[in-house]
Amino acid sequence: MQPAPEQSPHHAYPDHWEADVVLRDGGTARIRPITTDDAERLVSFYEQVSDESKYYRFFAPYPRLSDRDVHRFTHHDYVDRVGLAVTVGGEFIATVRYDRIDERGRPASAPADEAEVAFLVQDAHQGRGVASALLEHIAAVARERGIRRFAAEVLPANTKMIKVFRDAGYTQQRSFEDGSVHLTLDLEPTAESLAVQRGREQRAEARSVQRLLAPGSVAVIGVGRTPGGVGRTVLRNLLGAGFTGRTYAVNRAFAADQATVDGVPAHRSIGDVGEPVDLAVVAVPADRVPEAVADCGEHGVQGLVILSAGYAEWGAEGRERQRELVRQARSYGMRIIGPNAFGLINNAETVRLNASLAPEPPAPGRIGLFTQSGAIGIALLSGLYRRGAGLSTFISAGNRADISGNDFLQYWYEDPDTDVALLYLESLGNPRKFTRLARRTAAVKPVVVVKGARHSGSTPPGHAVPISRIPDATVSALMRQAGVIRVDTVTEMVDAGLLLADQPLPAGPRVAILGNSESLGLLTYDACLAEGLRPRPPLDLTTAATPQDFRNALAEALADDGCDSVVVTAIPWVGEDGEAEAGDGEVLAAALHTAAAAGPAKPVAVVHVEIGGLAEALAEATSTVTQPRPPAQHTTAEPVAPAVPAGPVPAPVAPPARDGDGAPGTRTGRIPAYPAAERAVRALAEAVRYAQWRRQAAAPGKVPEFLDDTIDASGAAELIDTLLGPDPDPRGRPLAHEEARELLGRYGITVRPTLPAPDPDAAVAAAARLGYPVALKTTAPHLRHRADLGGVRLDLANETALRRAYGELTDLLGKPAELRPVVQAMAPRGVDTVVRATIDPAAGAVLSFGLAGAPSELLGDTAHRLVPATDRDAAELIRSIRAAPVLFGWRGAAPVDTASLEELLLRVSRLVDDHPEVVSIALEPVVVATQGLTVLGASVRLSPPPPRTDLGPRRLPNY
Repeated sequence: MQPAPEQSPHHAYPDHWEADVVLRDGGTARIRPITTDDAERLVSFYEQVSDESKYYRFFAPYPRLSDRDVHRFTHHDYVDRVGLAVTVGGEFIATVRYDRIDERGRPASAPADEAEVAFLVQDAHQGRGVASALLEHIAAVARERGIRRFAAEVLPANTKMIKVFRDAGYTQQRSFEDGSVHLTLDLEPTAESLAVQRGREQRAEARSVQRLLAPGSVAVIGVGRTPGGVGRTVLRNLLGAGFTGRTYAVNRAFAADQATVDGVPAHRSIGDVGEPVDLAVVAVPADRVPEAVADCGEHGVQGLVILSAGYAEWGAEGRERQRELVRQARSYGMRIIGPNAFGLINNAETVRLNASLAPEPPAPGRIGLFTQSGAIGIALLSGLYRRGAGLSTFISAGNRADISGNDFLQYWYEDPDTDVALLYLESLGNPRKFTRLARRTAAVKPVVVVKGARHSGSTPPGHAVPISRIPDATVSALMRQAGVIRVDTVTEMVDAGLLLADQPLPAGPRVAILGNSESLGLLTYDACLAEGLRPRPPLDLTTAATPQDFRNALAEALADDGCDSVVVTAIPWVGEDGEAEAGDGEVLAAALHTAAAAGPAKPVAVVHVEIGGLAEALAEATSTVTQPRPPAQHTTAEPVAPAVPAGPVPAPVAPPARDGDGAPGTRTGRIPAYPAAERAVRALAEAVRYAQWRRQAAAPGKVPEFLDDTIDASGAAELIDTLLGPDPDPRGRPLAHEEARELLGRYGITVRPTLPAPDPDAAVAAAARLGYPVALKTTAPHLRHRADLGGVRLDLANETALRRAYGELTDLLGKPAELRPVVQAMAPRGVDTVVRATIDPAAGAVLSFGLAGAPSELLGDTAHRLVPATDRDAAELIRSIRAAPVLFGWRGAAPVDTASLEELLLRVSRLVDDHPEVVSIALEPVVVATQGLTVLGASVRLSPPPPRTDLGPRRLPNY
């Protein structure tokens, strides 16, 4: 909303303060600055506030606002006087205002840094977390305007408002003066205030998802008058799943006297339903969607599933249509799945919701599945269906203009019905938030991700999200750091998901292999070695082995303290007539299940080759699939049959027990079966790596305290301000060599000096100053760090050698003015490495490490971690590259000083984390010797700091 012309011209309307937020109950609201156009809205809002709430606000009876009051509360300069409003459906439901004051409490201007703040929330919306959200936003506005403290006077009886201030997490002081509670809040964010904010965010966003997944009533808008079509299919699937709530069919083209469709009440609009509707599934053409959304919003619908296409996937016009759709829905407090969605499923016994187009409805289970693609969603559902796996929830979000994978991570984090989260993502709208949420969720349950569109260099059609510049390998490394199991294909996702859902986590990498095929055992052994596991020699039971032999061997392997997991390999038994014996699959499955159930809690996987009935029989002993349920008894219609027969469903088994830290504690009864050794071992290896991450995450690393004594953060900040200047170039600026050395020195990072050598005599003078032996190297951009091109001469012990090298360099590569030669004292011999830190606008600050030189660069042998890095992150960085053995005494060489290298990584991380203006650092080469290290080259780039959306007040993204 833009201000009227009479708004103060010298303070422009701050549209960046506008934000959509999710409230405690899962509904949405809009926060925006109050303008002069809001007089009527303010008066209407005030009339709906109770006398008690008015008394709490003004400390006296205050039945109505005077014209002077209205003028005061709608005219702001957006600096010393600011008012924000919370709106739903365009109307105010709450307001907050601050006025800058001096030390005596009188109106003031900057540099006064305190303001008086007051809230008013409509009674009907109290308890929804409105005031808490407003406090976050008004505090951020105040900090932007140079205000550091809020003062508030609250009546003792106004316990709700006192609690809002008390629970915010800010440093505060309280006193009782003149019959009121005087509160002072320090607005500087604290670890507690950030934790409070994120906790509220998690609960609100999880609740908003739950409202979509567990509605009491569903209306399908766009149900055709004749069989067929999208709307009719969704309605049929709703009824076929046995939805426990009320169901309605809506189509404005229904005849006035049409009472039912497929036995459910038929209506021409949501308004005609006459009862509350919680969820609406919209299946009408895109040009009719706004009308349907308005109908839903005006009649209290809580959420929408938009199946309609024709939005951002259709280009610029569709993208704008999609943005308007989100704005319209949020204005009514509704959240959206879609548009261009495939639907959602909740298999909870109390809900039984299938509001999707799924041709093969999944059985109930304990796997949560989120996809951004309908086609991939169909493939995943089909694969899980064939392998007997069950789902707790399924969501295919399409263009995911509103609800995203982040929201479902918030929901699954505390969902007791979901043990494993599977996500197929084509884009990451908020990578910083994703890694934060994934890390927290992965600490209690596995998160498996397939990232599509990895190499296209652009966002998939329909996904209007920020583009990240970091390569896919870096994204993968950052996901691993957050505990995410990143796999390459949807097949690998299903393979890993089944093992993680049905088997306990392995205690280590030791694998026992047993079976009746020596060759298949050797293939499994090789696959284990390739995945970094520690397999024991395969136990060959021979082709004469019986199911009882398998049972005994598996029981013995599970009981062995020297193994952490077991892979069973099996080929068909061949009778004397050369034919495979029938029924062996079921018998073998029973034997394996008996041994696994009786043995210690270790994961078991089966690799089989064409054993009829084995996979199915193994899947039957499972708790991820439960008995088929009778349809719910609808008061409005008889349920119709599912679109696809569900087939035989195995018997139920109790849900998996969980140990103290939330890891799978005992196997569910289902043993996952794989048609190839490589697939089984890859899934097992992912489980091993995840289990190791879980154990390490239980005791996270720290930033060593000793760094604080050698870091001059304030001095670095002053230097950065000086280097950027009062009017910094938004594109940033690279630092000169001496500037970079000075800044890095403030963080205890010493860069070996270099002296320019524009001619041979200058080179000799520089060497005399630095001391022999020296190195002569070019600094021209096209030759920098390219020793392979001959631009570096080392170990020049005297003037003669230096002059000869200078002549060779210029004869070979060009004139000194082009080469920009420099002289540098030689460093102790060691391993050349590279340390970098960059800030990606979407992902945040990333710390990278690798060996210097073309081979590492060509092979992409670089490790990455998010900043701030801990001591554990630094240790893992240098050990996770493939060339790490070079640092630890490869081929008899002396190990280098990795402790000094870890300290350097932590110092670089701390510098970038403390000063977001430092957008890139490259230390190359860093020569790590047996004792100590030497930084020979450094480049630093400064820029005005990018916005940190992850640290600001809660807000929904606007793409």
